Amino acid sequence: MPAIDGTAFRRGDIGPAVAEIRSLLDRLGLLNGSAPRQDSFDASLELAVRAFQQQRGLTVDGIVGPSTYRRLDEARWQLGDRVLNHRPGALLAGDDVFALQQRLLDLGFKVGRVDGYFGAETEAGLRELQRNLGLPVDGTCGPATLKALNRLQPRVSGGAPNTLRAEERIRTAGPRLAGKIVVVDPMPLLAVPPEHEARARADAIVGDVARRVEGRLVAIGVQAYLAGRPGEAYDDASRAAFANRADADLTLSLTLDASTNPDAAGVASYFFGSDTHGTRSSVGERFAGLVQREIVARTDSADLRTHAKTWDFLRLTRMPAVRLDLGYLTNLADATRLSRPAFRDTLAEAIVVAIQRFYLAPEVDPNTGVLQFAELREAVRQPRA
Repeated sequence: MPAIDGTAFRRGDIGPAVAEIRSLLDRLGLLNGSAPRQDSFDASLELAVRAFQQQRGLTVDGIVGPSTYRRLDEARWQLGDRVLNHRPGALLAGDDVFALQQRLLDLGFKVGRVDGYFGAETEAGLRELQRNLGLPVDGTCGPATLKALNRLQPRVSGGAPNTLRAEERIRTAGPRLAGKIVVVDPMPLLAVPPEHEARARADAIVGDVARRVEGRLVAIGVQAYLAGRPGEAYDDASRAAFANRADADLTLSLTLDASTNPDAAGVASYFFGSDTHGTRSSVGERFAGLVQREIVARTDSADLRTHAKTWDFLRLTRMPAVRLDLGYLTNLADATRLSRPAFRDTLAEAIVVAIQRFYLAPEVDPNTGVLQFAELREAVRQPRA
């Protein structure tokens, strides 16, 4: 597919790139019938784009921007279509990589997160497979390796090995938060342009909540980092790279939402997962659920629940990551709550308590809405046995 360099395509556009988008969606079975013009972005193409975005865990807006465009390109590859190998700095990505990672995982080989990127962990898992089968150990999935893969039956299925490894890492890390690294990412309100008055208001609110979370975490011995300044515009991949460089144990992105419907309201949380590829971060899902339940238990915000998404921030981070939408600035009740410092304090307390509960064993984990930050701070002051 041709590169678009940040261009976004929407209804009414025409041209070769639109024809390519239409062709791919047609091959994916998301378009029915032919259009009067193959290079025209009409209503039927918009519906197909929305269906694709829904399937792939992307923001559903019917617009083919850079993120959706990349995923369309990834969707055209099936395992065996091309030779796969590790290319540092320019990782191969696609449905074929997803399929390879899942096959290796089902056979019991470590690949890291099943995320559709052919990174160093996937290469290591592939080399181990080749070593076990007596194949040339080159870390490349070519015809010989693919043929051997197709002859093998999986030992396990459903991503169980990754889930068990992730849970063991959390157990080994221990319940104390002191010394752990947490990145808090104040994310701009992307639903409105930067020059809009609501953007500045949202940045101030999110920035305040982020600083309150950071302050509480530091007070109990956590190495907490803010990923940039509130309102600073940088893409999802850059935010994920910041958390990875920090070698964070957890990362949490905070933002607000906006809608043309003034009745849209509530809190929602998101973790990495793709129903299309049958993969999700089990620990990310648990972290999202804890944050969501703590906020809902301590406030009167509507519960919009947790959802699996494949946004780059969630997909590219190497640790459990959650994006938390704190409310709708376009809803009067939500906006009123968020304008109150006491409410933002409650949000911060709920988030920090959820982070602590993430590391507690089930037998000592308190009920939702019960644990208080004062108890965490007091526990830090107590000498260790």
